[in-house]
Amino acid sequence: MAPKFGTSGLRGLVDELTDPLCAGYAYTFLDSADNDGTVLIGRDLRASSPRIVRAVAAGAVAAGLEPLDCGVVPTPALALAASARSTAAVMVTGSHIPDDRNGLKFYRTDGEVDKADEDRIGADFEPLDADLPDAVPTLPGLADAYAQRYLDFFRPDALQGLRVGVYEHSSAARDVIGPVLEALGAEPIALGRSDRFVPVDTEALDPGTRAMLSGWTRRHRLDAVVSTDGDADRPMVADASGTVIAGDILGPLTAEWIRAEALVTPVSSNTCVDMIGAFNVSRTRIGSPYVIAGMLDAGGKVAGYEANGGFLTGFTAERYGRRLPPLMTRDSLLPILAPLALARTKGCDLATLVSSLPPRFTAADRLVGISTERAAALLISLPGDPGLQSDLFADLGTPASVDLTDGFRAHFAGTAIIHLRPSGNAPEFRVYTEADTPILAQSLLDETLSRVSSLLK
Repeated sequence: MAPKFGTSGLRGLVDELTDPLCAGYAYTFLDSADNDGTVLIGRDLRASSPRIVRAVAAGAVAAGLEPLDCGVVPTPALALAASARSTAAVMVTGSHIPDDRNGLKFYRTDGEVDKADEDRIGADFEPLDADLPDAVPTLPGLADAYAQRYLDFFRPDALQGLRVGVYEHSSAARDVIGPVLEALGAEPIALGRSDRFVPVDTEALDPGTRAMLSGWTRRHRLDAVVSTDGDADRPMVADASGTVIAGDILGPLTAEWIRAEALVTPVSSNTCVDMIGAFNVSRTRIGSPYVIAGMLDAGGKVAGYEANGGFLTGFTAERYGRRLPPLMTRDSLLPILAPLALARTKGCDLATLVSSLPPRFTAADRLVGISTERAAALLISLPGDPGLQSDLFADLGTPASVDLTDGFRAHFAGTAIIHLRPSGNAPEFRVYTEADTPILAQSLLDETLSRVSSLLK
């Protein structure tokens, strides 16, 4: 599959992300982007990322800008720095997908590009044959400024007494999370650092990773284990038993901590947020550009989050006389820190905090190797084909209602929800389920994945 824009930037196979292609996309974006004469370039820890940084730098030079290599840095740290400098930025990352793939994320002075930007870049793009620079000037310190953002907002004793494992793997934030936890009073325990890239999908952790987390919590007597995906714009938080807290549960908990009044989240997110009753909730298509657009429409004390846990702050939050400025891009560090601080403030552990929410549980996973075209054909047929619905949903019967905002989201009599959707930028097909118990949600997921697989493979 050729490189293409999806729900989070440009992605494709490394072999297809050629130097002229990456330079051309960078040039097309930067040629009309507001800037201060420079462009910030960050990267994740993939083997292919340093080469692609040089190609992006070549595109920047062609656009008349000075490229600054910010090194391995969390994506939200790069976006924060671009906003502070009033310039543009490009992140070289494939996020959570395997090491044989990579991608580009583009940032304006006010945050992520939107769908209109992506359409323009795609329409104007042409490959650019340009000499790659032998070296790119560096700009260090972005991760330090990102960490300071949260040290300024949380009190120094916010996490006092907590023992927190940090699953470092190949996260771009692996050298940031531990020191921040320690500065806020916790005892961080470094775990699982890797010399090779590990594709951690925080929205669909495999059983082996979940078992590893549970083993660590027992062995090290941990209150929690935390981590991120590859470029650190998605959080992962597990409680003292190693049970992973879904990203769309971290979202409402984080919103409570920063005292948001309105929340914008994709249609796939857990419906418990609607039942809480504390927020004015708006739903969008899946993807942070849609969430950002919804936040701009909502205004006021608004925040956004995705089912993967990436959290966006749209207003200046205040707590204990401390302020947290807006950050209109997905962030992982705030939804790691805020639920831990909230639980400690309420005198309970994470599991108890989560159990206080309305009992709605989600599960999600994906089938790989499924072409977007084949997946789209299934979803086009599904709404008008009762027989196909019967094949997929078996004992659940006919859906009581269907939401076509993004994919096919079926609500069944009772409490079950099944959501089918092809990935926007990878040959994958995602299945999301929701029910009143975690066992039922997982059972629905397993059954639906099996049935979809038999239809598509």
